[in-house]
Amino acid sequence: MNFRRLTALLAIVAAGTLVVIVAFLMIYAWPAVRLNGLGFLWQNTWNLGSLYADPITFHGQQILPGAHYGILFLIVGTLLSTLIALLIAVPVGVGSAMFLAEGVPHFLRSWVSFFVELLAAIPSVVYGLWGYVVVIPFLGHHVFPFMVKWLGFIPFFGGPSGSGYGLLTAGFVLFLMIVPLITATLRDALVSQPVFLREGAVALGASRFETLRTVLLPATRRVLIGSSILATGRALGETMAVLMVSGNALNYLPGNIYTPISTMASFIVSQLDSALEDPTGMAVRSLAEVALVLCVISIIVNGFARVLLYYEGRQTKAA
Repeated sequence: MNFRRLTALLAIVAAGTLVVIVAFLMIYAWPAVRLNGLGFLWQNTWNLGSLYADPITFHGQQILPGAHYGILFLIVGTLLSTLIALLIAVPVGVGSAMFLAEGVPHFLRSWVSFFVELLAAIPSVVYGLWGYVVVIPFLGHHVFPFMVKWLGFIPFFGGPSGSGYGLLTAGFVLFLMIVPLITATLRDALVSQPVFLREGAVALGASRFETLRTVLLPATRRVLIGSSILATGRALGETMAVLMVSGNALNYLPGNIYTPISTMASFIVSQLDSALEDPTGMAVRSLAEVALVLCVISIIVNGFARVLLYYEGRQTKAA
């Protein structure tokens, strides 16, 4: 009974932490919410105003002359870079998990899995530095011009290839950061499946790959959904690595897949120092509103995942 109470307390603390963080952001960002209104989400101009002028009163709030806050370019950059990362990471993660679960000899499986899981422990700034030194020059000088030449007829793939900073580079670095989460989680789920599932499929004449594809993977769909959502959460909130490779674009939407972008998390870090120069504090409160929007997006993504898992569970029980 004491153990049950302890675990219940820990669960309440975990849920309460989220409530406290969201409540703090709502309270602190409320003056910015009142000032910016819903236009904050679909306007495309972030301007701190004149830092050397006297503050003015606008809609009951003290702001600097010329100050205006809109984050559409941040929302688009965040969602597109995360989408690109997931489009690459999910199939690569599934294939890697299948290989680690069934294709690697038993005496090597634990070692190979260890190195895959170790990728998730590398600090994000290391990924960012590697992306800055290696990935950006390679993509900018070799891969992007090749893509423009041969894939330029596809919408969003044509146009200037840029210098290597941009949307696709950010998505590629994010993919490398989140694929270990999907691979390690799904591998454990595949290995832990009952032996009779494999033996039954083999007895019916299925090959090892057919057993994985038709029996084991469908049995681990809930794990795949859960691990993909965890990976999505990390991609949405990643800061330093994206800041170092995305180009830190301001006030414009990406014209193609090579265009520099900014994400909400990286933008908060890059703009905080400048925002602190605003004597009215409205710039910092607007950054807090950016953080609040990012939290809401993350909550919506996780809520959607819970709905998927609920219906997946009902279908499994019905079957």
